[in-house]
Amino acid sequence: MLMVELLQSFDPATGDLVWEGRVADAADCAAAVARARSAGADWARRPLEDRVGIARAYAEELVARREDLACLISRETGKLLWEARTEVAAMIGKVEISIRAQAERAGTSETAQLFGRAVLRHHPHGVMAVLGPYNFPGHLPNGHIVPALIAGNTVVFKPSEQTPAVGAAMVEAWHAAGVPAEVLQVVQGGRDTGAALIDEDIDGLLFTGSATAGRHFRQAFVDRPGVILALELGGNNPLVAWDSETDPETLANLVVHSAFITTGQRCSCARRLIVPVGAAGDALVTALVDLAARLPIGAGEDEAFMGPLISPEAARGGRAALAGLVDAGCRVLLDRSIVEERGEAFFGPVILDATGIDVPDAEIFAPVLRVVRVVDFDAAVAAANATAFGLSAGLLSADADLWDRFIDTIRAGVVNWNRPTTGAASAAPFGGLGESGNHRPSAYYAADYCAYPVASFEAPQLAPVPIPGLD
Repeated sequence: MLMVELLQSFDPATGDLVWEGRVADAADCAAAVARARSAGADWARRPLEDRVGIARAYAEELVARREDLACLISRETGKLLWEARTEVAAMIGKVEISIRAQAERAGTSETAQLFGRAVLRHHPHGVMAVLGPYNFPGHLPNGHIVPALIAGNTVVFKPSEQTPAVGAAMVEAWHAAGVPAEVLQVVQGGRDTGAALIDEDIDGLLFTGSATAGRHFRQAFVDRPGVILALELGGNNPLVAWDSETDPETLANLVVHSAFITTGQRCSCARRLIVPVGAAGDALVTALVDLAARLPIGAGEDEAFMGPLISPEAARGGRAALAGLVDAGCRVLLDRSIVEERGEAFFGPVILDATGIDVPDAEIFAPVLRVVRVVDFDAAVAAANATAFGLSAGLLSADADLWDRFIDTIRAGVVNWNRPTTGAASAAPFGGLGESGNHRPSAYYAADYCAYPVASFEAPQLAPVPIPGLD
């Protein structure tokens, strides 16, 4: 008797079963890619206006399903409902932004020439594999899928094995909007399913996830130059607070929104807070510890700031990483990593003083913030840049001259001034340097990796081209 492997997802706040379904094996992935390949020519030949119309119909489907989808995101990820609603709103807004981006960055243009015209067109790559993350299971893969379909690609989507229900719901909304079933397909499963999918004859891999996985994909595709690879990875993001004029409570508020929003499960979360040695730095750290100690933790519809991590396993991993930092010599300023009244997946804010401590240059995907004290602003910028990552960075300071120095010298793809490091817009590029990506930023610039340019000289009539030296 053939055994069927099942995938399950659970509400991290309660442990309740959310979704259950069959794991896609290698044969399923091969069949999905073959169907996508077969459907690709017809989809690419459809007028752009048709594909845009279907994308807008998808946005209308999301509007109609807004609350149900937000509740599903909240249940499957543990996000508070208020934040899940903001994720759905971002998914809806992404459609019109992608339509504008396609027209601006990947459209068609024509220039008159003496012989006729020069034309720039953009063609779809073909079959795109999209591997989604769990922290934004709707918004982040949506940011790949919407522009890919508008450009005329077909898509095979594997959601995170932690959030299969949200992935399935998103694809269902697309199908209800009129996307043919073969043009957008979903395959469910974990690492083996993802490996089987990318082993197939795909034309692109669009991935959001960890730097470790990104390194694996770079190596896996080194001999497959025909596959476009777009990687949006993690970060060991710095936030420099260099201000003795602003009240420490205001600075602490911005640090909290940088480090602890989404329970630290954003790739753009601040992981390192760099402050000056002395009274100003001390005042900020004191205010920060006080505020973080009072941050409300909850689930679902609770009025709270933070929820659980994605799973008890993720929480155990975060606590193990925390123990490693303490063993290395970091001093604990605040430790709410165990929330006994809530359950094992809950993980509250942690603040460590890591000044002078040699710790790994790694992303801890949990609300763990390391404080580093330095003697001057040059040392602060040097400390901020002392990482192999380069996704996000921020400066908190009322001094505009310091901002000019910071923005000119910091190495990161998203750099904010007096705003949280997590602040980013779908109408701007989103991506980073080094271990944080491969120079293919997403968000507004996703149009760039969803189509390739084709430049043409076109003459309506045959005519000889002069040959120098001949009459």
